Amino acid sequence: MKASKPNITIVKIGGNVIDNPVALSKVLTAFSKTDGPKILVHGGGKEASKIAMSLGLEPQMIDGRRITDQHMLDVVVMTYAGLINKRIIAQLNAEQSIAIGFSGADGNTIVSEKRKNPDIDFGFVGDIIAVNKEPLTKILDQNIVPVFCAITHDGNGQLLNTNADTIASELGSALSEIYTVKLIYCFEKQGVLINSNDDDSVIPAITRSKYRDLLEIGAIHSGMIPKLDNCFLALSKGVDRVIIGNPAVLEDPDTRCTTISL
Repeated sequence: MKASKPNITIVKIGGNVIDNPVALSKVLTAFSKTDGPKILVHGGGKEASKIAMSLGLEPQMIDGRRITDQHMLDVVVMTYAGLINKRIIAQLNAEQSIAIGFSGADGNTIVSEKRKNPDIDFGFVGDIIAVNKEPLTKILDQNIVPVFCAITHDGNGQLLNTNADTIASELGSALSEIYTVKLIYCFEKQGVLINSNDDDSVIPAITRSKYRDLLEIGAIHSGMIPKLDNCFLALSKGVDRVIIGNPAVLEDPDTRCTTISL
């Protein structure tokens, strides 16, 4: 009889949670109490934009995606891998979790390539090509909690700004060979909304077919499109469960949220 795989929980926290000290504290407390191996992934785009503007740099975005020139890369590395990551590490350690901060360059865990786009030069933005599972599994086996920021590298010394939703999806996909993976995208809303102006209009379940229908009527748009694309990619590559919801999903499995399935 084939042995069942151990469970792992991967949680990605969004910028509006990171920017809200009360919400962030609530997430980290609940996350620290999650049983079994776990990984936290975070971005921090709003904080990076604030710091950039304080330095006289004007953030540039196209369709919600950040243009990352060398100056902006310096800012996002300092903000994501430094300021935000270490704040989160300190709070998790205060919750009795043994947490270690990671970028994709640390332990050669996530390798990316510079984005190739015929129409837009995104600068130093990375698209993931490989996840190195070996150092991660060794760390997880020691009950250490990896906390990944949204920075990867190309294996040749170049750091790259990389979408945090994609990092969570690719980590889950890679580790699904070893673990039964539950992937949670945690942000300020209760789930995916049919009406962005109505916080109670949560869609309880989205399949690929339902997703296509929602796209056609314009109910899904902007940053939710790449998030859902990452959800379906993760499921297609072996992740067992994907949930989108607010911090309450970490405390109560029956709380209102959106479940994504193929």
